[in-house]
Amino acid sequence: MIWDGECHFCRRWIERWREITRGEVEYAPYQEVGGRFPEIAPEDFQRSVLYIDETGRVSFAAEAVYRSLCSRLSGKWLWWSYQHLPIFAAISESGYRSIARHRELASAMTRLLWGNDVRPPTYFWARRWFLRALGLIYLIAFLSLWAQLDGLVGAKGILPIADHLSLARGEVGLKAIWILPTLCWINSSNGFLHFLCAGGVVFSLLLICRIAPAISLGILFVFYLSLSVAGQTFLSFQWDILLLETGFLAILFAPWELWPTKSQSTIPSPPSRLGLFLLKLLLFKLMFMSGVVKLTSGDNAWGWIDHSFHWDALTALDYHYWTQPLPTVFAWFADKHPEWFKKFSVAFCLVVEIIVPFFIWAPRRLRLMAAGLLIFLQIAIAITGNYCFFNLLTIALCLLLIDDAVWRPQGDARQENSGTVATISQPSSAHWFTIVAVIVTLPLNLWLCYSAIKPEADWPKPLLMLYRPIEPFRIVNGYGLFRVMTKERPEIQVEGSADGVDWIAYDFKWKPGDVHRAPIWCAPHQPRLDWQMWFAALGGHRQEAWFENFMARLLENEPAVTHLLARNPFPEKPPKYVRAILFKYRFTTSEERRVSGAWWKRREIGEFFPEASLGR
Repeated sequence: MIWDGECHFCRRWIERWREITRGEVEYAPYQEVGGRFPEIAPEDFQRSVLYIDETGRVSFAAEAVYRSLCSRLSGKWLWWSYQHLPIFAAISESGYRSIARHRELASAMTRLLWGNDVRPPTYFWARRWFLRALGLIYLIAFLSLWAQLDGLVGAKGILPIADHLSLARGEVGLKAIWILPTLCWINSSNGFLHFLCAGGVVFSLLLICRIAPAISLGILFVFYLSLSVAGQTFLSFQWDILLLETGFLAILFAPWELWPTKSQSTIPSPPSRLGLFLLKLLLFKLMFMSGVVKLTSGDNAWGWIDHSFHWDALTALDYHYWTQPLPTVFAWFADKHPEWFKKFSVAFCLVVEIIVPFFIWAPRRLRLMAAGLLIFLQIAIAITGNYCFFNLLTIALCLLLIDDAVWRPQGDARQENSGTVATISQPSSAHWFTIVAVIVTLPLNLWLCYSAIKPEADWPKPLLMLYRPIEPFRIVNGYGLFRVMTKERPEIQVEGSADGVDWIAYDFKWKPGDVHRAPIWCAPHQPRLDWQMWFAALGGHRQEAWFENFMARLLENEPAVTHLLARNPFPEKPPKYVRAILFKYRFTTSEERRVSGAWWKRREIGEFFPEASLGR
């Protein structure tokens, strides 16, 4: 390949092609080697690049580029398209001539979009820190759940897993094992549930320390899937399935290494391009679906009315700060923002969720801008609301948009010369498994994105047949937080009584209760009972089958369940009666808080659960 050594645009892109062809092609400026080819006119050298193959055949312009790149498997499709698709060849040559005539502009656009390095990006550091962040998130998830497990699904918990599995087995027989994939089929005791959590903690720490990451990720996925199935409604949140989908795809992306070493002679295997593609696609799907479903939900609070935006209708944040499940104390202050700022924030959120994800696939600087905006949005959400590890997990996925040229701008980003690892070569079976994962999940993910735009569309039968067998494993999922904005805040106050006359309220650890108690920051921990109380208040106790079990456990004064509460008003003897009253809550105004000192104001709206006692 012969090129103009005085052209800055050529110099940058030759470096990219040199990286792609990896020694298969020799590159030289015509100022150095032009004399060796007297049959080629000097103006031909200046007009375009030239490619001379082993037989002496000379190609110019776009044809030269494609012929040089076809020395690698990844570039063969370009040369095939040039040869067999006349319109592709015509467009390529026309585009090449246009760029060649405006090299200075093309060079400026290259610097604007890519910076000074247009070589194919590498992601060694992104992989390292993404996997460490994922290990930390797994650690948080297991520890948070471990403290609540007995009271939620233990033998004397609200929804005992043994009863759930027994009922499923009675209904559908052995098919239940596939429908509910969990190791708890082997053992559903409290001890085994604790074993799964303890194992999750151990392998999370191994992943953080970069010890056998692929193996650790596989075990973490199996353990958390088992607990998610066992957790039933208490582990049905979008961040639970997001952690499982991310954890599964991370197995395909992780290096096949045993342990980190200080050896300078060992080079780690490069990150899997297909694994990276699937993780980026997951980030795209998560953000794009979360934004689009807001517009297709029919909720005017997102400003989308009759297929057009209306500034005055961007009212989602008029409600969100005080109606979200567990607001932080900063949400009270954010609720006092001027109306124009709330509307701007809603519009900004929609732009970041719907438009910015497309920049995930853009050149470096646009990709980095997308990463910055997505991370900023997650931080803003985390400041005003307790969404456990969801924001951390989304930020971890954003790390994959930052290539090595950013982490190490002064050095060669193609090699890791510090903290290198002892590796075992990636098995060919792992590579083919990644290819199968792409073939299976890509059409499903594309359909899920389409279904966010057209929610009424029916699944095509071939895709449905593909999706049903893998659905229980939660490795391909749809997303869409706050599709419809909640516009009021009902809250349940659970009360007990020894005589049916005097009633004492049970205090929850995190959800709103006492109007004078400030909203509490509990993330990244997720108090799963408090979260479910929010859903129960919206749906009614008849729609939440677990609520009656919860009330029964209070009548029994079951320690595993009362441990989930901030205060048990009946520490010595269980109550004879329990009931639940429904209130409407709202943040106080600045003036009301100044006068009363209360963060909330409330009014009683009626009975939620009738007075009840334990029968025979």
